[in-house]
Amino acid sequence: MWWARSHLRAALSLAAVPARGATPEGAARRELSARPAPQEPGMEYQDAVRMLNTLQTNASYLEQVKRERGDPQTQLEAMEVYLARSGLQVEDLDQLNIIHVTGTKGKGSTCAFTEHILRNYGLKTGFFSSPHLVQVRERIRINGQPISPELFTKHFWHLYHQLEKTKDGSCVSMPAYFRFLTLMAFHVFLQEKVDLAVVEVGIGGAYDCTNIIRKPVVCGVSSLGIDHTSLLGDTVEKIAWQKGGIFKHGVPAFTVLQPEGPLAVLRDRAQQISCPLYLCPPLEALEERGRPLTLGLEGEHQRSNAALALQLAHCWLQWRDHQDVRKLKVSRPSVPWPLPLAPVFQPTSHMRHGLRDTEWPGRTQVLRRGPLTWYLDGAHTTSSVQACVRWFRQALQRSERPSRGPEVRVLLFNSTGDRDPAALLKLLQPCQFDYAVFCPNLTEVASTDNADQQNFTVTLDQVLLRCLEHQQHWSCLDEEQAGRDLWRPSSLEPGGPAPLRLAPRGLQPCSSSSLVFSCISHALQWISQGRDPDFQPPSLPRGLLAHPTASNGASVLREATAIHVLVTGSLHLVGGVLKLLEPSLSQ
Repeated sequence: MWWARSHLRAALSLAAVPARGATPEGAARRELSARPAPQEPGMEYQDAVRMLNTLQTNASYLEQVKRERGDPQTQLEAMEVYLARSGLQVEDLDQLNIIHVTGTKGKGSTCAFTEHILRNYGLKTGFFSSPHLVQVRERIRINGQPISPELFTKHFWHLYHQLEKTKDGSCVSMPAYFRFLTLMAFHVFLQEKVDLAVVEVGIGGAYDCTNIIRKPVVCGVSSLGIDHTSLLGDTVEKIAWQKGGIFKHGVPAFTVLQPEGPLAVLRDRAQQISCPLYLCPPLEALEERGRPLTLGLEGEHQRSNAALALQLAHCWLQWRDHQDVRKLKVSRPSVPWPLPLAPVFQPTSHMRHGLRDTEWPGRTQVLRRGPLTWYLDGAHTTSSVQACVRWFRQALQRSERPSRGPEVRVLLFNSTGDRDPAALLKLLQPCQFDYAVFCPNLTEVASTDNADQQNFTVTLDQVLLRCLEHQQHWSCLDEEQAGRDLWRPSSLEPGGPAPLRLAPRGLQPCSSSSLVFSCISHALQWISQGRDPDFQPPSLPRGLLAHPTASNGASVLREATAIHVLVTGSLHLVGGVLKLLEPSLSQ
């Protein structure tokens, strides 16, 4: 730990943050002073984003909701007041023909599949999702593309001024960050006259501000698991109750196969309000009637998301009485299930092409750059990390092995919020990484020039200390592993691929070495060693290579024939990595 602590001191000095002994009040003052001063409304995108950032970030919103969660109806009523002050009524949202989707893992991918299928029918689509990876305007999409900086700026200031104009002493003038963006998405979709809007729930369901939607066309629930426990509850059953809060009277809803407990909760929630809830048959059932389906997103777990997306799209098209689905022959298997089964049908060519062409950055995404292969997945729950590990190991098995020379595996990880990093890191151990690298979700040590990446809810020393905790967890896991046979084949599941130590024994540390960097840029510079042809930043600060692990590891990485890098634990981390590796996403 000597190097880790000295590295933290170096990182803090580089970032010009006062020593850790500073008072909490001083830290609070630093945090507040970092906020941009309110500016006169301009027409520049970055000015709009800076003003948006002054409202609150999602982490602050979480804390607010946790304090208010005793009466969810009060929260939804407050959101309706904001909607009315913005110039809309709840009834106006009925025009958007909404598909409302919640879940713990896969809800964003499900939405992406659904939107792409329906866009393939020539429909004009709106898509509201969170969080963003690189730019906040990614959250509001028209026909699959983030709205332009000009359109974002125009709608931001229009909504901002409208809320300022209608404030009074009885209410807060501005909604929180996520609520503001939700309101803005509704305005954009109505102004742009979309045929439908796919709306991803932010957190939970019953308490979520998207739940002011009164009459969606159809609702979906993707796979459930443990996440946001301080807000949603500490069991999957409690979380299922929250997710089922989006069900509406008479509105069809679909879910994938869930564990018995949460599935029963969803069924009870649906029955209480007369919501017809259906269980999606596996994708194999739809493939039996035709050719195998090709998915644009990698990973076995995406098949469940695709199956749900097909049912949501099919139901929406049925509601629209689209001729393409009118001709479909459907069947409902009469087998004993806890819920009625959704129809089995042969996907149309539009559906097939929609699934095949779906892109959703930061989820099971692979970038191949010279000797480096970057595997990007924003998994941040135990179940999603398990799925990520399966995908990563299978991708390694499929990758071409160099005829000679060492291969190296590197983990780049961060975790935020109330998640259990030790549990997530333990799931990653079977991947047999040669190096584990930890850094906060900061693209650069100072990112004041990029409003999209700013976060005012934490200080730099707080996030670096959390990274050191991650490193400590990893070291403890390594110590547990030290007495075992590192060459013994093991598998996460019966019949799964056995992990291999890729580096020859001469280059192999006795256990995976770990490093902490102060920002994503420094971490990527150390990992890539100038060998990524599209990522050529200035050299690392000299002091950051002083420790033997950093300097020796740099030599190993420079000699490696292939470097496989898994980036996971946080979508915000993945977004920062993409910003640096794919600069076009910032244009």
